[in-house]
Amino acid sequence: MKDKPEKLDIQVKAGRDLSAKEYSEVLELCTQAYRRDYSPYLKMFKDSVHVLGKYRGKLASHVLWITRRLQIGATPVLRTAYIEAVATGLEYRNKGFASELMRRAAGEILDYDIGALSTGSQGFYARLGWQVWQGPLCIRTDKGPVPTPDEHGIMVLPLPKTPPLDLYAPLSIEWREIEPW
Repeated sequence: MKDKPEKLDIQVKAGRDLSAKEYSEVLELCTQAYRRDYSPYLKMFKDSVHVLGKYRGKLASHVLWITRRLQIGATPVLRTAYIEAVATGLEYRNKGFASELMRRAAGEILDYDIGALSTGSQGFYARLGWQVWQGPLCIRTDKGPVPTPDEHGIMVLPLPKTPPLDLYAPLSIEWREIEPW
């Protein structure tokens, strides 16, 4: 008789509430997944909320979101749950862990106006209800908008407060130092 597979233990925590050990595990997982030192990114994500997926007591998968400000054309700015640092350990991939965490994150961000992320894996997110932005993109700076024509893979998740979307309209986001989108 086969043992029943263990479930993923999912915890949602504000970044400020992560223990030193949890922060270290997140950093290690993201550094491995993105194949670069992820510490500058984690430091940039102020007021983050993390979704931790632990399997047999070890961090197997991770997602976080931060609050950003998207604007579609000249419409009012939307309070946006911007997804970052989606990572799953090599030995835990293809088990549905990232999908499970993304579904959990989607359920946690319902009070936002919209969800958004930047990815090279559009198919994965599309299966979870995310939509590819088709319109032109730009970054809002103190000196005005800066077009980002080479940027691709911006996706949005409509939420209960999301106004009707025109995926071909211009989309902008506030500037940040590392990876504007």
